[in-house]
Amino acid sequence: MRRPACAGAMVVAAVIAGACGTEPGARNVPPPAAQVVETHAEEGNAIHLSEDMLRDLRISTASVVERSGATEVAVLGEVVADQARYAEVGPPSAGQVVQVLVDTNGPVARGTRLAQLRSTDLGRARANLLSAEARRDLARQTLDRKRSLADERIVALREVQEAEGAFRAADADVRAATASLQALGVSEDVGASSEDGSLFYVRSPIAGRVLDRHAVLGQYAEPSASLFTIADLSRVWVMAQAFERDAVNVRLGSTAHVTLAALPGQEFDGRVALVGRQVEPGSRTLPVRIEVANPSGALRPGMSASSRLEVAGQSRSILAVPAAALQRVGDRWLAFVPKAQYEYEMRPVGRGRDLGNDVEVVSGLRAGETVVVEGAFLLKAEAEKRAGGADENGH
Repeated sequence: MRRPACAGAMVVAAVIAGACGTEPGARNVPPPAAQVVETHAEEGNAIHLSEDMLRDLRISTASVVERSGATEVAVLGEVVADQARYAEVGPPSAGQVVQVLVDTNGPVARGTRLAQLRSTDLGRARANLLSAEARRDLARQTLDRKRSLADERIVALREVQEAEGAFRAADADVRAATASLQALGVSEDVGASSEDGSLFYVRSPIAGRVLDRHAVLGQYAEPSASLFTIADLSRVWVMAQAFERDAVNVRLGSTAHVTLAALPGQEFDGRVALVGRQVEPGSRTLPVRIEVANPSGALRPGMSASSRLEVAGQSRSILAVPAAALQRVGDRWLAFVPKAQYEYEMRPVGRGRDLGNDVEVVSGLRAGETVVVEGAFLLKAEAEKRAGGADENGH
């Protein structure tokens, strides 16, 4: 059967819509070019990924959070042990190390034996004490016997008085020998399990871990020497230096946000516990002590740290996302918001100030919305590829 001429016109160009407009039930069909433009208008701000692409692309997301927008200053510092939970342990008396009982990183409790030393001074002091105690015991026995004989009128009262004087002298010698032993700083249980009275133990004064061990066998250690460094690192300090113009506005108890070069991508919240009163003349800075909880032990003494401190002034709430969530495409910043399976909306946003590992968002997002963090850079590459393809096609 012969096809009407008007049907061929519909295939060639939809703009000849009126050519067959007289047919019953006919619809106005937009031209093909109009269909393409409409499709891009709907999908121009969305990226669709295939299942294979999504499998190869590692995606992680984060929520847009609301946080304090108080004015902040950045300061540099260093992680140190909490000085209330820190000890450098040396021998109470000079002596030679004969046994080391703990090693670096080992956990210790309060009173744990760390090392055993031999001290000639200690041996002499203990020997003097034992001799003094023996003389006192003998003097007491003599006094008791003299008193008994005096009661029976066998000896004169003068002999009792002489025995009492001898006992008092012997007791004074014991007290002097005890004081000499205590002056060596050694507890009474020294050598209790050994016949060698010159041996004693160095014990831990706190619970924690051995950060450093200097004791070696055969070493002769003076009381001024540090044989072990012990600390409880469940809480640490960050000692920062703030310029005087900023330090005077730092508030005690305010929150400090701490980042470390050794732990990129992680931020720790601490509390400002102290602002120094003495300005360092050379740098014109004041020390600021920040206390940070460290239950995992990730923060270690000596690590360099950067901290953001809140300073006095008007405070407001701001929105923040991880810095990696915002990607620059052309002349605008984009965030990628998951919309459906395999689909991500390219959301133009206003980028504010840097907040350490985060960045302020001034427009385009709402608190609680989800944005792509890991994988955002690859989505940016897909957006740039699409933008380049659009330019080549004249769109």
